[in-house]
Amino acid sequence: MIEALHNTLSFHGLLWLSISIVSYMIALWANRKCSGHPAAHPIIITALFVSLGLYFSNTQVFEYQRAASLLHWLLGPITVALALPIYRQWQKLRHYGWRLVVSIILGGVLAPFSAWLTLFIFDTPSAIQFTMLAKSITTPLAMESSAQIGGIPALAAVFVIVTGIVGAVVASTIFSLFNVKNRQAQGIALGTVAHAIGTAKAIQMGDDVAAMATLGLCVNGIFTALALPVVFSLFI
Repeated sequence: MIEALHNTLSFHGLLWLSISIVSYMIALWANRKCSGHPAAHPIIITALFVSLGLYFSNTQVFEYQRAASLLHWLLGPITVALALPIYRQWQKLRHYGWRLVVSIILGGVLAPFSAWLTLFIFDTPSAIQFTMLAKSITTPLAMESSAQIGGIPALAAVFVIVTGIVGAVVASTIFSLFNVKNRQAQGIALGTVAHAIGTAKAIQMGDDVAAMATLGLCVNGIFTALALPVVFSLFI
């Protein structure tokens, strides 16, 4: 926390923090103007603005990460705050019970396995294949898990971000295409497959969807982080 504040209070820290916040505010405005169209997702627009800023200022990504480290630190309290929708919907969660956990685990296995299988069929290097297995959990867990199984932590972060953005963008279309109208199922899918970014979209859809997404995010993250190293130690 102290190091994050120190980095942020520097000139470069304040500059990139301001750019990030202003970019996100513009992204929210653009998303509203586009009536919430998936192609105008706030995270996509924010990432585009920040990327352009890094490119034209010739700033390295690691320099930006250090300068805006306060934003990264705030991910912790924000993740804890996601417990609020779960508290509000606790009775509904108790009603579904073990069925929710089974659904999350199945989704947490099938999503990365299908992605890994695609890479395996095309004979992609093993390190990239292993990294893909951690694509559906939050960035810190994905990076640590991929490192333990012979993957590439930096690439894991890229896979996680892309997975979350794509999941949030195409979720509504996929739900309509497959006629998924159950809000609990929508929430579980968003949290399990698209982790924190999917959960952010679920929050916009209502407390009931957000609660399921938060549960999916947490259970799948813990399950994957624990299961991957164990499986690889037994069979690889």
